[in-house]
Amino acid sequence: MSTQTERAAKVPSQRLSILFRGIIKENPVLVSVLGICPTLAVSTQVSSALGMGIATTFVLIGSNTMISLIRKIIPDKVRIPCYIVFNAGFVTLIKMIIEAYAFPLYQALGIFLPLITVNCIIFARAEIFARKNSVINSALDGFAMGAGFTLALLATATIREIIGSGSWLGIKLPVLTDLNIPIMTMAPGGFVVFGLLMAIMNKVLKGRANRREIGCMGCLSAAICGRSACGELSAGKQEGTE
Repeated sequence: MSTQTERAAKVPSQRLSILFRGIIKENPVLVSVLGICPTLAVSTQVSSALGMGIATTFVLIGSNTMISLIRKIIPDKVRIPCYIVFNAGFVTLIKMIIEAYAFPLYQALGIFLPLITVNCIIFARAEIFARKNSVINSALDGFAMGAGFTLALLATATIREIIGSGSWLGIKLPVLTDLNIPIMTMAPGGFVVFGLLMAIMNKVLKGRANRREIGCMGCLSAAICGRSACGELSAGKQEGTE
């Protein structure tokens, strides 16, 4: 009885830990450095960044939930194609919703909306977390990672839109409208802001960002290489220590 009580007491703290990891400690963009292409591409406007963040969060929650539900019956050899099928289904659904009810956003996101299907954040969470954890925790992880991705997008877009366009969420800002720096809406400006935000995050975490080695179980290429690359790496490490 006491064991069950202890387990029940640990559940809230475990789920808070999942939220904290996704938003701060293992932020997919600013710590794990995943999903950089859409981050830089759609972060010139806050509205586009918010739309991409919400769409990706929806797919993350749906994909993590489905993969966790059937994780025990998916053969290892076809798990990657299964992930793609789930991702594509949820992306198609959110794409149709955005096209129907927010057509300007649909046009602004362009090709990056269907490309959510192969977003490395979604594949990483499916492989590292969803296939090993319960449905509720997997859905929570999807939400946390999506929230972290959305916040990183919003922070990048806010800086770039205010400095580059003199506006925020399409609203013109006094003075800044005439004193903007257009290069901030281009690729160089995106990299500058991204680098600054990564430096700030590193400072906040005091250099203690997530650095654990995932190994073969968390590597998306393990099924292709037959884990030979990891074997060669381990052999190289052993030779180096001798």
